[in-house]
Amino acid sequence: MKRITDVLLLGSLVVGSLGMAAAQEHTMSPPKVLTVTREFVKPGKGGAMHDKAESAFVQAYGRTKWPTHYLAMGSLSGKPRVLFFVGYDSFEAWEKDVNATNKNAALSGALDRASVADGELLDSMDQGAWAYREDYSLRAPADIPHMRYFDIAVFHVKPGHRKEWDDGMKMVLAAYEKLPETRWACYEAAYGAPQGTFAFITPRKSAAEIDRDFAQDKQFMAAMGDDGMKKLEELSAASIESSETNLFAFNPKMSYVSDDWVKADPDFWKPKPAAAPAAAPKKPAEKPGTGQ
Repeated sequence: MKRITDVLLLGSLVVGSLGMAAAQEHTMSPPKVLTVTREFVKPGKGGAMHDKAESAFVQAYGRTKWPTHYLAMGSLSGKPRVLFFVGYDSFEAWEKDVNATNKNAALSGALDRASVADGELLDSMDQGAWAYREDYSLRAPADIPHMRYFDIAVFHVKPGHRKEWDDGMKMVLAAYEKLPETRWACYEAAYGAPQGTFAFITPRKSAAEIDRDFAQDKQFMAAMGDDGMKKLEELSAASIESSETNLFAFNPKMSYVSDDWVKADPDFWKPKPAAAPAAAPKKPAEKPGTGQ
C-alpha cells in the first residue's frame, strides 16, 4: 500500500441491498474523492506473505497516529489483486496528505523500507483517483465498519454517447427508487482510467445479499415495464462499450482504520490473538533399572 489509490444496471450491474438494522451511528457518506491503489500479486506470493508485508505499512502509520486511514480488500473474482481505498473531502485534501507524509522523515522512511519488501511480492500495481457522482448514486450512506464485501461494477462509456448513458441512468435510478433496500455509490474516473469510466460500489454484509439481489430482477423489470426495458436495452447498446463486475472481501490485516471502526466491530478489525494451547502433561521420569 503505497500512497493510496479499483443485476441490472444498464443491462448488467449487480446492485446491492443493505439492512437498515445496522448500527446507525456508524453510517457514513461516501467521500468526495476516492484514491485507489491496485496491487497485482505474483502467483504464490499472496495470502499470509502479502499480509505480513502490508502489516509494515499499517504499523508505520499506527506509530505516528496518522490521521488518514485506508481500507484494503482482496479480489474474490477476476485477476488476483488487492485494492486500497482512501477517501478525501477534496483533491486539495489529498495533496495536503501527500505533502505531509513526504515531510515526515520517520514515516516516509518507514514506508520506503516497507515498499522494498512488498515490491518483491508484486507483479504490477497502478493508481487512480475517482470523483463521487452523487447524481448517479442511490442511498449511498452505509454502515461500512460492519460490511465485509464490496461489489464493484466498472462501466466504460463510448466516446460521444454520454447523453444515452445519462438517459439510461435516469431510468435505472427511477426504477430502483421503488426498491427501498437497494443502494450503491457511483464514482467517475478523474485520473488513472480512460475518460467515461464509472465505478458502482455496493457494500455487502454477507454473500446472502447477492442471492437476494438476483431475486429482485423481476421486481426491477416490473418497475421498468416492457417498454422501459426495451428502451433501456437500446440505450445500453448505444452507450456502453464494456462492463465488468467483481467481488472483493475486506482484509482487516492490511487495513489501517480509525478507532471508531475498531470499536464498532472489534472482533473483525482487531481480533484477539488465539490462546496458546495448553501444555501437555509431563511424563513421569523413569526409575533406573525398572523401565518405568
